[in-house]
Amino acid sequence: MAQTLVNPIVGVRPAGDRALLVELRSLGSVLALTSQLTAAQRDGRLDVVDVVAAATTVLVVAESAAGVARAADYVRGLHLEDAEREPGRLVRIETVYDGADLAEAARLTGVSPEALVAAHSGREWDAAFGGFAPGFTYLTHDGAPSVPRRTSPRTSVPAGSVALAGAYTAVYPRESPGGWQLIGHTDAVMWDLSREDPALVQPGDRVRFVPVRASASLTRAASTPANCRPSAGADAAHPRAADNSGEGGGRAAEDADASATRAASGGLVVVRAGLQTTVQDLGRPGRAALGVSVSGALDRGALRRANRMVGNEPGAAALEVLLGGLELRAEADQVLAVTGADVPLRVTPRAASAQGHDPSTHGDHPSTAREGAREAPRDAPFALLAGETLALGTAGAGLRAYVAVRGGLDVPPALGSRSADSLSGIGPAPLADGQTLAVLPVRGAHVVGHPEVPPQLPGAVTELRVLPGPRDDWFTDASKASLFDQEWTVTPQSSRVGLRLDGAPLERSREGELTSEGTARGSLQVPASGLPVLFLADAPVTGGYPVIGVVVDADLDLAAQLPPGAAVRFVPQPGAAPTTPEGNADA
Repeated sequence: MAQTLVNPIVGVRPAGDRALLVELRSLGSVLALTSQLTAAQRDGRLDVVDVVAAATTVLVVAESAAGVARAADYVRGLHLEDAEREPGRLVRIETVYDGADLAEAARLTGVSPEALVAAHSGREWDAAFGGFAPGFTYLTHDGAPSVPRRTSPRTSVPAGSVALAGAYTAVYPRESPGGWQLIGHTDAVMWDLSREDPALVQPGDRVRFVPVRASASLTRAASTPANCRPSAGADAAHPRAADNSGEGGGRAAEDADASATRAASGGLVVVRAGLQTTVQDLGRPGRAALGVSVSGALDRGALRRANRMVGNEPGAAALEVLLGGLELRAEADQVLAVTGADVPLRVTPRAASAQGHDPSTHGDHPSTAREGAREAPRDAPFALLAGETLALGTAGAGLRAYVAVRGGLDVPPALGSRSADSLSGIGPAPLADGQTLAVLPVRGAHVVGHPEVPPQLPGAVTELRVLPGPRDDWFTDASKASLFDQEWTVTPQSSRVGLRLDGAPLERSREGELTSEGTARGSLQVPASGLPVLFLADAPVTGGYPVIGVVVDADLDLAAQLPPGAAVRFVPQPGAAPTTPEGNADA
């Protein structure tokens, strides 16, 4: 009797209108599908932006709803049981096995510490998928022992710590909290933007841990965080260690030098930085497999409008201003445009600026204007002459304003973007008083645009459209109805990572924890509290709480303008039901 092959694909679930979640039976199937999708993306068969592998799922993110549909058809047509995965490159990591939990991890696995070290270093590990931070990669193999996490997570795990949890091992790329069992440390730099490929280990690679004595450790102290800023201690012996010619390395340093030169002859000086002002462009899509969020402007439409009006490319770097309060002085004549939140704009001439006007009066009453000051228009280009100061008052509606300057802001790019990522720390720090911003020279033949009519800002109750899933089956029918029946309130704990919402908690229909999986922008993730968090641009690329629904991409700009205290109502949108492969009766 012929053997019936079981399809490795358990199901394909919608994850909003820009992504889908593929469930698989094994990690081997995950790696095979990831390899197939990455190849199809590389050769242009699919217009896929990101492929995020996890233990039993693969999240596929596309540019459009049509791209998602094509990706779903492609996945359903694959025969992963016949697929072969190309072997990845081999990365050797010198490791000192002196971890604080080595003896406990050995006890939990029923072997001696020496035997655990031999087992850990005696096999090649497959780099399966990225984790909660850039450079953190889950490594496993078929015979990997299962080691439970610590009952009490550490508040701080040193960078370079080699650790075990479940059937995985990993190296912490930077100092961070963690609950894994620490068995050793390495001085290999796991994440360094001065390299062409910042991640020392990428999904698909193979890793072998090489035992060494402590005296043989490398040059970088393990406590040094390998984070967003280029570091000087890159492991030059590794094949991924570049010649610092990538955007995050030598070119970044050259850009910084050029910026300083240009700033000296004309730019913008930050008189007051406001509550939180960051540099943003359209972000860094395509890096989610490395644990890097898209980031970029939360209100992408506002950024594009501001850039159009000053004659820039749509994705030029501009300023994202939270609640207003920013003051900029022009060192040379500039053309600016401000969009997004409804903030009053006042331009003060050089003489009045020198007298030290009271910034608290901006936009309050016309009578408070100093002699020679003028109002500047929102959603229209205007000139800011040398010596003049632009002040953004407090937002009357909306939350985030965008300030674009003709030419675009000149800050060193990281991973192809000038955006500041508040979660990982990649990109420039928030603005500070007294800082000088360099402005790039105008490129091409783009002309200054016309005023534009902005979309409506949030009102008394803001409606956001939501596609159910991918994990709405984790919730009771009453909770699924409650998501749409009640008004939610945006809490002050919200940030660029996500909007935290208050209301009647949503109850789950099942016990246990969800294995971490990829999460799309706009996901409504529901933690144990039952109160949803709407993921925005700086949200982590994976999460371990179920997602009850995903806000449609077109409504995320409006969500970015919701201030604390705003009322939100979710409106259900019809979407595809979870599907299983044809003939897979036991899926």
